[in-house]
Amino acid sequence: MPSTRDIRRRIRSVQSTRKITKAMNMVASAKLRRAQQQMLALRPYAHLTAEVLHSLAARANQDAHPLLAQRPETRIELVVMTADKGLCGAFNTNILKQAQGFLLERKEQTRAVHAVGRKARDFFRRRGIPIAHEYVDVFNPVKPSTAREIALDLIGRFTGGELDAVYLVYNEFKSVIQQRVVVEKLLPIEGRTFSEGEAREDYIYEPDAAKLFDELLPRHVGVQIYHALLESVAAEHGARRTAMDAATSNADEMIESLTLYLNRVRQASITKEIIEVVSGAEAL
Repeated sequence: MPSTRDIRRRIRSVQSTRKITKAMNMVASAKLRRAQQQMLALRPYAHLTAEVLHSLAARANQDAHPLLAQRPETRIELVVMTADKGLCGAFNTNILKQAQGFLLERKEQTRAVHAVGRKARDFFRRRGIPIAHEYVDVFNPVKPSTAREIALDLIGRFTGGELDAVYLVYNEFKSVIQQRVVVEKLLPIEGRTFSEGEAREDYIYEPDAAKLFDELLPRHVGVQIYHALLESVAAEHGARRTAMDAATSNADEMIESLTLYLNRVRQASITKEIIEVVSGAEAL
């Protein structure tokens, strides 16, 4: 049976851990509010932009712009967005598991990955998977220039014929306790499907279609990457808040259990001492 000193030492250790998890919970809550505001402000714009451009892509000719060109997917690159830090539950694990499944399914086609976040970089580096580019420490804060840098690199290699398709894997923020792993095609920009009887006539462009596509399509790619970064940040803080809240609750339960055990040990020790005193008095 452990001594009361050992039990008290363990209680103090758990109490120190609880202070850390409680503080991390409060920090994650504050960061989540800011990240959620940014994400919710951009989400309608990103969704409507994607809807309009997918509609344009469905009506336009594939030769109208290089980013619309559909080719056999023999050279694929995967952009994987994880966090730079851990202690956020299954946030990173779910993304990396989905990315690994994608790579196994398309092993012959996938050439390399874009690792956004330290966890993704370390994961693929340990497994010897080629990393085309790595981006770390880009989430605090998320800047449009980072999304633009990633987009320009992917666009340049896609239009130059190095890549046939680019896919994006990230965590979409659903709620504080729920995130959804999303795998979507970033390049080429695909047209939406039409319902039966829906008109497929092309639009009248002003100025001409080439100028519009040159301006809108690269910007659309940057916006979608920026949107994914903001979704990932909000989902990370939500996952960390949930994980730290659960850790704090577990610490409370452990402290209560250890305190009860300490009282039992003290009671048993006092009872033993009383028995020894009484036994000694009777012997005398």
